Amino acid sequence: MEFADELADGTKGAALPLIRGDLQLSYAQIGLLIGVPLLVGSLLELPLGLVAGHGRRRHRLVLAGGAIFIGSLVAVAAAHSFAVLMLAFIAFFPASGAFVSLTQAALMDAAPGRQQQRMAAWNLAGSAGAVGGPLLLAGVLAAGGGWRPAYLLLAVAAGAALAAAAIAGPARQAPADRTETGEDDDGRRPAVRDVLAVLRAGSAARWLVLLETSDLLLDVLTGYVGIYLVDIAHASPAEAAVGVAVRLGGGLAGDAVFVAIARRVSGPAVLRVSAVVACLLYPAFLLVPSLPGKLVILAALSVATACWYPVIQSGLYISLPGRSDIAVFLSSAAGLLGAAGPLAVGFLAQQAGLAWALASLAAAPAVVLAVLPRRARAGSRKVLR
Repeated sequence: MEFADELADGTKGAALPLIRGDLQLSYAQIGLLIGVPLLVGSLLELPLGLVAGHGRRRHRLVLAGGAIFIGSLVAVAAAHSFAVLMLAFIAFFPASGAFVSLTQAALMDAAPGRQQQRMAAWNLAGSAGAVGGPLLLAGVLAAGGGWRPAYLLLAVAAGAALAAAAIAGPARQAPADRTETGEDDDGRRPAVRDVLAVLRAGSAARWLVLLETSDLLLDVLTGYVGIYLVDIAHASPAEAAVGVAVRLGGGLAGDAVFVAIARRVSGPAVLRVSAVVACLLYPAFLLVPSLPGKLVILAALSVATACWYPVIQSGLYISLPGRSDIAVFLSSAAGLLGAAGPLAVGFLAQQAGLAWALASLAAAPAVVLAVLPRRARAGSRKVLR
């Protein structure tokens, strides 16, 4: 499921220059296409974690989300206006939340004490799909097709993932302080006061800030990198697709390395080192004038930041043992605020230029360093040994 989801996302990043040319979109509209679906989708996805429960109930929502996921990809392929394209992208996000995020939560519940290793493997599968997206688009273009046939192929891949999910059935759950229906031992579901209590504890809130800040140099940068290479580095659309593939290929390599070391390292320590490296590499990527130089630095940056999502997302689950429902809810709520990132980049690009807009993302690794705890919690260190 994660492979199919990131295959679609990787294809979208590589196809945006083509979509923009076909539909005559402005920078502001590109920002809206990236930010509004995230904002509205996160709002629609918000109650999923709390109402999905566990076991069969959660599995039924996963299958329903998969069906809408496929329909949204078909709708993108059929879109001939900005409005239709926007609606299709909006439908994609909550569908992805049900199809993918609930599956991730089930995997975390099934492996207490091994969340970082599980999340590293999950992220590797996603990176493989993300790399496959631009390659899929390049193959379709080489065969004489366009971005629309590529999206139809994505719908076929998602259909295969949905069929596999239906056959596999609900994920096994480790023994926990809740029943198979997803209710607490006292028979009630998580309420607003439970969520507020988690936020007041502080640890989960810190991981949520890290999650949304780090995304500026992860998905937000990936969403704009193809257009940046065309408009600022003067690359052709085919070269930009290669650039997106380099970006995602570097991430795949970094994910593979992190999977190999995840059992033996402290996630927060690795995150701290990688943020320092990103503080140096990202400005270099923007300042180097040649396209080959940019691609080399982009690959190195992608390797360096590959650990960010698995470390931070697993940190959120570790801070909420047995409460994946609340973790999914809080991730969706944080996504509402995180949607401001791509929107701000799009409108800043419209007013000041794309180069200045992307330069603002250089603040992300500095914020990660500022928010990250100086020392990992003792419980986290025990888990990561």
